[in-house]
Amino acid sequence: MDAPLYLRPRVEAPLALLLSDRVFLHSLVDALGSPLNVLLPEALSVNVARFRAVYSRHHLVGRVYFAHKTNRSSALLRRLAAEDPAAVGVDVASVEELRHALGCGFTGDRIMATGPKDAAFLWLAARVGATVNLDSPGELERLSGLVRAHGLSRIAVLVRLSGFEHRSGREAAGTRLLSRRSRFGTPVRDTEALLSVLERNAETVEFVGAAYHLDTTGVEEKARALEQCVLFLDECRARGLAPRSLDIGGGFGVGYVAEAGEWERWTSALTEAVLGLRPPLTWRGHGYGLRNEGGTLRGAAALYPAHRPTAGPGYLDELLSLPAPALGRPPATLLLEHLHDLHIEPGRSLVDQCGLSLARVLDVRSADADSGQYLVHLAMNAGDMSLEEHGVLVDPVLLPRTETAAGDGKPVGVYLTGNLCLEADLITRRLVFLPQLPRAGDLLAFVNTAGYAMDFHAHHAQRQPVARTVAVERRGETWNWSLDEDYWPITPLGEQSDEV
Repeated sequence: MDAPLYLRPRVEAPLALLLSDRVFLHSLVDALGSPLNVLLPEALSVNVARFRAVYSRHHLVGRVYFAHKTNRSSALLRRLAAEDPAAVGVDVASVEELRHALGCGFTGDRIMATGPKDAAFLWLAARVGATVNLDSPGELERLSGLVRAHGLSRIAVLVRLSGFEHRSGREAAGTRLLSRRSRFGTPVRDTEALLSVLERNAETVEFVGAAYHLDTTGVEEKARALEQCVLFLDECRARGLAPRSLDIGGGFGVGYVAEAGEWERWTSALTEAVLGLRPPLTWRGHGYGLRNEGGTLRGAAALYPAHRPTAGPGYLDELLSLPAPALGRPPATLLLEHLHDLHIEPGRSLVDQCGLSLARVLDVRSADADSGQYLVHLAMNAGDMSLEEHGVLVDPVLLPRTETAAGDGKPVGVYLTGNLCLEADLITRRLVFLPQLPRAGDLLAFVNTAGYAMDFHAHHAQRQPVARTVAVERRGETWNWSLDEDYWPITPLGEQSDEV
């Protein structure tokens, strides 16, 4: 067999300490079953502090809004509710997420309502005093109608923009380009109609600012969008409106794979395998978007850049520091000059290193008599742990059941399969290399799954259990845990207390 093509995960404290406690993790699965999601709320507070440090470095104010769709956990939401109200909020994209946020301790003034909105969502957001991030003039009209019809208080709104333009060359005559097309937001070219609707409904809505969310990792494209939003807000002030905030969404990224070299070797090997220059690296030759057409590589790899040297707070810092191409000042300087609050809506980057998903090994058997590869069947399905669904490739960590099993054997390539009676139920389409062959009863720990991977696609197909979720924290030399729904930041885990 060729040298193992590892994609080993990036693991930091306190997640690294949790992973090292194999006996504790096995005891959790023994008690609560497989699959099992494990969260570290304390790591979430650390991430909040790192984002807030970027704000302080650039002398900016505004809120970090957690994108609720990232994770369904009550423990994470309650931990965020206990943070500084002026600094931390939650972004909700459905009426059920809004109800959940309220039940976990958020007041309406700390909630941002985004995404497609039906009448119930708009009414409840207005009723509790949330800020509504509007995508179109029609949505604004519907919200205003509800406020009038039900005698509600004036509601704060942001307007989300899209369709930003820029020039590709240094000269003004350079080729005009549009930002990546989005189904959300009002195109910048149509803002005249939007402003007219805002002015016509001034008695029902308070216009507080603009927003954007670009489906790209390109920092330059985001900086150009920020510039154009600042210019739009200048136009609004010239018309007598008084906006004060700019919401730049999320998309700050996470580094999943620890070593850049491993990521580069694997992606190069995938290209070679698709071209037939080496044995396949995937189940039935799956190319992750790449294909071989007569010896020519076609398509594009639909993969998340799993090794990212700059992500999360570091990415935000880079964006705010980038020399702006049109207005000549970095984004942070533009925000300061215009006295704008900065809001962000990180999802996966705010829960970076905040959790893992555990799966029990059910069975191990040879995949092919001559290949030296194996099928490892897990008590989990692809909906329970959907890293690959989001194009994220990273190896799980093997946690043997017994000490005697740990450390023996040689590296081996395995395909990880799920517990549904479907050929397509693959936890990984790629060949995963582990330091030794797992055994029935061992655990595989999928690291850093709190962002979109542990419950975004979870379902009850074949009446298989959906993963339960627990929150854990280190106390002295031991770990304490509670069910996710029982976690409160004012009560030490494992204890009941009436004290605050």
